[in-house]
Amino acid sequence: MNTKASERMVRVDQAGEYGATRIYAGQLAVLGDRTGISGEVRHMAEQEAEHLAKFNALIAERGVRPTALQPFWNVAGFALGAATALIGPKAAMACTAAVEEEIDRHYTQQLDELGGEDPELASMIADFREDERAHRDAALAAGAEQAPAYPLLSGAIRLGCRVAIRLAERI
Repeated sequence: MNTKASERMVRVDQAGEYGATRIYAGQLAVLGDRTGISGEVRHMAEQEAEHLAKFNALIAERGVRPTALQPFWNVAGFALGAATALIGPKAAMACTAAVEEEIDRHYTQQLDELGGEDPELASMIADFREDERAHRDAALAAGAEQAPAYPLLSGAIRLGCRVAIRLAERI
């Protein structure tokens, strides 16, 4: 694998973790501490902030250009989190489950592409993937699939994630 591929991975993963922090910020702005899932959402948000901090450090260390779309992710992530939370706690969890499902798929593809190359990046991705899987599982346990129009909501969010990944890799 070449350096460009590693740089692309670091750029898109940093963007994704930033987007995740914004989604959780939007959810928490609406949910506050009024629901049974607020503590779980806060915990997931803290883990995403830790992931972001590590990718921010890696971007600085490796001199990788971050995505130019970060201002968009700031607004879009917050709006997605807030909008799904406004629908209700189960819709917020549907958002989380859908996003984390796509991130699990994305991180798995990256690990396959990395192979034995770039062990530092591979280790970060593998560790973070486990957290993302735990977030997905927690969201499903909290009733994500009971959200209104779950298949449509989940499918739309997953498609949006795939588009966001492709854009962040390039821009």
